[in-house]
Amino acid sequence: MLAEFAPALPGILLPHEQFYPYPKVSDRAAWQALPLRLREEAITSGEAYLDYRWPSLPATLFMDFRRTGNRTRFEEKHFARRKALGRLVMAECVEGKGRFLDDIADGIWHLCEESFWGIPAHNYIEPSLPDVQAPSIDLFAGETAGLLAWTYYLLGPVLEEYESMLCRRIEYEVDRRILTPFLSNTYYRWQGLDHQDPVNNWNPWCNYNCLVAFLLVEKEQKRRIEAVGKILRSLDRFLDFYGEDGGCDEGPGYWSKAAGSLFDCLEILTAATAGKINVFNHRLIKEMGQYLVRVHIAGKYYINFADAKPELSIDSALVWAYGERTGDADLKALAASSRRADLDNGSQAVHSYPLRYLRYLFTFTQFDLELETPYLGDVWLADLQVMAAREQPGSSKGLYLAAKGGHNDESHNHNDVGQFLVYIDGKPVLIDPGVEDYTAKTFSSRRYEIWTMQSAYHNLPIINGCMQEAGRGYRATAADYNAQAEQAELSLNLEAAYPKAAGVGRYQRYFRLKRTAPPFVEITDDLKLQKEQNTLVFNYLTPLVPKKEADGSVTLSGAAGPVARLVFSGMDFALTTQEIWLEDKSLKEAWGEKLYRLQLGAVVQKAARLELKIYRYQEREKC
Repeated sequence: MLAEFAPALPGILLPHEQFYPYPKVSDRAAWQALPLRLREEAITSGEAYLDYRWPSLPATLFMDFRRTGNRTRFEEKHFARRKALGRLVMAECVEGKGRFLDDIADGIWHLCEESFWGIPAHNYIEPSLPDVQAPSIDLFAGETAGLLAWTYYLLGPVLEEYESMLCRRIEYEVDRRILTPFLSNTYYRWQGLDHQDPVNNWNPWCNYNCLVAFLLVEKEQKRRIEAVGKILRSLDRFLDFYGEDGGCDEGPGYWSKAAGSLFDCLEILTAATAGKINVFNHRLIKEMGQYLVRVHIAGKYYINFADAKPELSIDSALVWAYGERTGDADLKALAASSRRADLDNGSQAVHSYPLRYLRYLFTFTQFDLELETPYLGDVWLADLQVMAAREQPGSSKGLYLAAKGGHNDESHNHNDVGQFLVYIDGKPVLIDPGVEDYTAKTFSSRRYEIWTMQSAYHNLPIINGCMQEAGRGYRATAADYNAQAEQAELSLNLEAAYPKAAGVGRYQRYFRLKRTAPPFVEITDDLKLQKEQNTLVFNYLTPLVPKKEADGSVTLSGAAGPVARLVFSGMDFALTTQEIWLEDKSLKEAWGEKLYRLQLGAVVQKAARLELKIYRYQEREKC
């Protein structure tokens, strides 16, 4: 798709001196024309970093990751430095009086003095300290280059007068750490240029920052053309692994870094070629944007399969621009609803990423805040095997069901084939726990020791003591989806999702949302087993307090009272409830102090059938 533009680059890529994607600090009229609120936000955010004490990043803190597995202690200080510089730069652009330049100079100097622009978790060589003679490009080395490149572009003439050596230092460091390594090395795995394995969000995320480094800092046109051609080929490799449905198997939490970073690349490429590279009407690009609408539940809640938190704060300016470029009214409406909620809550959208902050500032007045939130009634992502259905299309009210098939070798995979979620009135009832803060274990051979990655802590059964296992072979088959006005249904064969030791002959799971009177969600498990006697434990995770009623049903209650009623039938079982106390910061922010796991245990012969129906609590008398 994109590589086809590479031969034309000598004639269409604007030279360095003609590339003007956003107003520079010297264009005072453009900055002073911004709405007063935005200017005040930017200046106030920058003022918080006047006389800033830049965090120290000693060698022992870098070594801490290898010693303890902790990522947070180093990363908090690493990102604090970049946040500070980004906000100082934007404040100076808005105000234009030189008041922030001393702190900006210190920020540039601190970043340029760092031995490695990445983070310890991405330093893959031994020993634990990076080799400064062999710079590598990871996500955050790229981000640092991008930040410095935008600083160089926006403030260049001012910095030349203030202290020209700052510009020379940026040129030198960006070249030796990013530009020259990028051109000389074809073996960064995220590029996808030397292998046929899938690539994930690293590809567009790194490519974007390398792209702006070349476009904003590199002056030699031959090198710029060579780099952009390579980036076009690499981005095609990212697109190669997307299905026609545009679904992100990394989950909506990574959309802004996957499809969103691709969009950043495409927008910059369009600007850098005076519109000659423009693929926003391509069907796949449109589908990748629409994915975010399709997995939206209500408010900040999104379907959180894979490494995703249940609540997501989207970048409304990015989503609006994506919708504007691709002609997607739903995507623009989703952006408008997010922006409206932010304004109602007094939230600021001050970004540390320069491009996204610039986009926010210069598109703020384009938003139509009257657009209504798009609540899709039925969704089917055939390549991901993800379905969603809501009781009342066009509204967040009522029952909502999401379910997935797929396989257990997705990017940021959890062992969760056959997982489902249920929400009522836009609030969680049966859930996916999400992901803990990343540590050394998260992306290691010990990943599935983490409980949130295990199928037993999703809404899935343990069969003869076996959970699902990781690997592409552990998958759903024979996905069959159908949606009508009165019902949406997905059926999956799940026998291949479990190891042979589970003794599964056949396992059919059905997910249905019934738009009847009363409406309900129905999950049916139909198993044929190979052993004479089999143990089954069906697990259901909820943030609500469960209570077993006299008739055997289970009531789930929140702070305001009962929310849902669960009715089980089809087999004899023993019901137990486990409290899962949460220690991880991210999980506690999402769910509070604890979750509950309902476990239905049974001993069966060679066949078993379990039906679960989920009703709104107030429908109990009619069930």
